[in-house]
Amino acid sequence: MDDTPSTTTRVRSARAAVERTLARIAAAEDAVHAWVALSERALADADAADRRAEEQGPLPLHGLTVGVKDVIDVAGLPTRCGSPATTSAAPAARSAACVRRFEELGAVVIGKTVTTEYAYFAPGPTDNPAAPGHTPGGSSSGSAAAVAAGMVPLALGSQTAGSLTRPAAYCGVAGMVLAHGTADLTGITGLSDALDALGLLTRTVGDLARAYEAFTGAPLGLARPADPGPVLLWRPRIGEPLDPEMVQALERAGALLAAAGTSVRPLEWDDHVRTLLGDHPVIMAYEAARERAALLERPDDISVPLRDLLTVGAATTADEYHDACVRRDVSRTDLATLLAEGGVIVGPAALGPAPAGLSATGSPVLSRPWQALGLPVITVPGARAADGRPLGLQVIGRPGREAELFAVAGRLEDLLAGRP
Repeated sequence: MDDTPSTTTRVRSARAAVERTLARIAAAEDAVHAWVALSERALADADAADRRAEEQGPLPLHGLTVGVKDVIDVAGLPTRCGSPATTSAAPAARSAACVRRFEELGAVVIGKTVTTEYAYFAPGPTDNPAAPGHTPGGSSSGSAAAVAAGMVPLALGSQTAGSLTRPAAYCGVAGMVLAHGTADLTGITGLSDALDALGLLTRTVGDLARAYEAFTGAPLGLARPADPGPVLLWRPRIGEPLDPEMVQALERAGALLAAAGTSVRPLEWDDHVRTLLGDHPVIMAYEAARERAALLERPDDISVPLRDLLTVGAATTADEYHDACVRRDVSRTDLATLLAEGGVIVGPAALGPAPAGLSATGSPVLSRPWQALGLPVITVPGARAADGRPLGLQVIGRPGREAELFAVAGRLEDLLAGRP
């Protein structure tokens, strides 16, 4: 019997769920290295959740165990952001707003998961459970690996460039980047107000839908899903070539959707994509240099990639930043017109399967355009390379149309798994 945790599993005892989670972590952590610290309060928090359930009735996510990326505050644990510059950080006095929301729903925080330094490029020690010896991806690496290894059914991450989409793709799990402005980011250490977004990671799209519905309080209506709108198939032509196996996975996805009755046509938007690819790094560097200016006061305490980002951002002029924002807004308006009649975009979530080695995290290039626009994105697992490494696909939609996004993502996941 498969006892891998799921957000759809009804938990009677939060304490028992936490004990099972801790046992899974003990069995796998030496190989995966997904965790920075485990909460000493997890069992006590589980007991409190059980008492609340007895007094108030069933809680929506009762006993769901959760990992939290170490840029997100958890009361009683330090937020170290994967950086040697934060070794003396004091424990957070208050949890981030998103963490408090999940706890209100009955979930129990297990601990903090590994992140790259300040959610940028310098990697942590995490290995990829779905492809050992290969990178788990960018800054939400520990969260994606913890879910992929079956340690927790849900983990929180964040994305500023490709920090959640890529780890979900590489580790073979479902991930969602919430639309910019959807979630309260209080208590999250970010890099860019215009780009930072909360993300969720689960095993399947169905698990993701349940977590999203509970978190937002916005029913998706997936028990009676309407036929998904048209799909625009994105075949990136951006200078960085796709792995041939990713090309095959994308074409197969389009063919499966079309055979299932979904209208599929190509996305013709290359000019905007290339412009956004150039402007996203400008916006990110400019805002990061001002948000994290204090880090440059002790440059030897941070990694070379982070130091370079902040240095470039400090040299970026207000006019350059303004022009990038204006171009982004033009693209946002154009895409709204393109998708005005409904529909979503389906494309590759990464250039290919996870690259070998743990010294780099792969390219975020396929996430940057959509992150610049602040769009909701779901990474769909199920496709695989010939050697078994996961190949993630992403479904991109418009804010406020998340039900349509989930309908397409769920259908695609089913089709990839051979379910009608």
